[in-house]
Amino acid sequence: MKRSRWLLAGPALALALLAGACGDDQNPALDNGGGGATTTEAKKAAPKFDAGTTMDTLQKKGSIVVGVKFDQPGFGQNNPTTGKVEGFDVEIAKLIAAGIFGGDADDAESKIQFKESVSKNREPFIQNGEVDLVIATYTINDTRKQVVDFAGPYFVAEQDIMVKKDDNTIKSVNDLNGKKVCTAKGSTSEKNLRAKAANADVTLFDTYSQCAEALTDGRVVAVTTDNTILAGLVQASNGAFKLVKAPFSDEPYGIGLKKGDDAFRDFLNDRLEEIFDNGEWAEAFEETLGKIGLDTPEPPKIDRYTSAGGATGTTGAGGSATTTSTTAKP
Repeated sequence: MKRSRWLLAGPALALALLAGACGDDQNPALDNGGGGATTTEAKKAAPKFDAGTTMDTLQKKGSIVVGVKFDQPGFGQNNPTTGKVEGFDVEIAKLIAAGIFGGDADDAESKIQFKESVSKNREPFIQNGEVDLVIATYTINDTRKQVVDFAGPYFVAEQDIMVKKDDNTIKSVNDLNGKKVCTAKGSTSEKNLRAKAANADVTLFDTYSQCAEALTDGRVVAVTTDNTILAGLVQASNGAFKLVKAPFSDEPYGIGLKKGDDAFRDFLNDRLEEIFDNGEWAEAFEETLGKIGLDTPEPPKIDRYTSAGGATGTTGAGGSATTTSTTAKP
């Protein structure tokens, strides 16, 4: 996702460029380390942070470790051709990193080590310091808030159901009772499924791609998780699967970080609001989830909850404040 812009401003600039090519080093506007001219807006300098903050530590280290999923089209998927992880969560990670290291999202990619994080190991990875952040379709809820903190949400999905294209027997979550249904271990989707369809015969795997395989070979008749994740699996199935389109919960995705690091969480929330406002969030959505057929929504409101709980102000993309409870939907 390139955001640099080349500007041609007529003969005067053309002559200046020619002079630079001939070795004239007296034009500081063109001196960017031997490369071409770029806008200062696209190539932001690294900000300064207070000593001892996580942002300062990461900046001095020159790298950040981010947990993402490797098997979810549209959000985080390992491209076997390039060896790179791609998707909306990956782009959010790049934009966060650019706010720490400077430059743009493409520059920041070289500063990120992506570590595969399946649903069940997200909290342990954060608690043990194996990652600095988790950005992995990670639903904010009160149970998780007991052990980790969240910035965001940066997106709100809805839990839905995926079935084979010719299956018309499942029209709602109630129809999952008595049927073999797959979801991921330790996920909010598992919790919601057991609450809404207590008699479902639940099959659990580490990844949703394994659930898709089980649906293909008939070990289960349905897969349930967030509609955005399922949309990617439907597209990848080449017409074998379909969405039931009967959502039964909202899933606010947040950025997971170590509990009690309030300065880092404030920075992350501020950075999210910045990319909401400047259009980079929408651009990231369009170039990832937009390509699997999802319309670009309005950014969600940031929940600046306090670790102690209670009502707190939330700030939307436009900066307007409202009041909301800290109780997140599961």
